[in-house]
Amino acid sequence: MHRHLNHSDFTLAAIDDIIARGRLDDWKALRDVAAARPDVRERILRVCASRLADTSAQRHYFWNHYVRRQLA
Repeated sequence: MHRHLNHSDFTLAAIDDIIARGRLDDWKALRDVAAARPDVRERILRVCASRLADTSAQRHYFWNHYVRRQLA
């Protein structure tokens, strides 16, 4: 379980923690929830938008791109 993950509801802090520190299984769980819940996709985009200015935040770039491709 990642910090700020409250009752399996993916908060902004939990999503940021999963993207930044999560392992493959955590990413798969986030992927599955994002596929089923538009609100989680929007949260992922919000989290990633705050990190896109940081060129070392490659995981956030990946998730931003991934979610935008899923929305297209």
